[in-house]
Amino acid sequence: MILTQILQPTCIKAPLESTGKESAIEELVQLLAQSGQISDPNNAFQAIMDREQQRSTGIGSGIAIPHGKSSSAKELVMALGITAEPIDFESIDNKPVKIIVLLLSPPDCTGPHIQALARISRLMLDDTFKAKLEKAASPEEVYGLISAKESE
Repeated sequence: MILTQILQPTCIKAPLESTGKESAIEELVQLLAQSGQISDPNNAFQAIMDREQQRSTGIGSGIAIPHGKSSSAKELVMALGITAEPIDFESIDNKPVKIIVLLLSPPDCTGPHIQALARISRLMLDDTFKAKLEKAASPEEVYGLISAKESE
């Protein structure tokens, strides 16, 4: 799976304006809505927050991957935000996050959803790449970094 086939540059925000977990998720959902990738942002936001209630999607090392399933999405969609300042995401390592990758898929789209989660996790294992992402100052820079990393 190639993330730049899912992630559109219009769904990247660097830096995010939000300073909290819930508002950051809402800000990323709004990017998906504004780009026409989801039909009902309230439904999408609720699906992601319902998943977040089960267990935080802060996976550690400054990364969170909030995700959910909603009929608001016709296919797997993705938004990505880089926070200006680290925010508390109730991560498993109790450390704040700077990189937030949001995934939303239709209820019957399990395979691609899991593949995308795995691909994001693998990319973020590269500390040099992750550090560059954290410092990215624009959506174009974020997209370029991901695109270059995936073409290695």
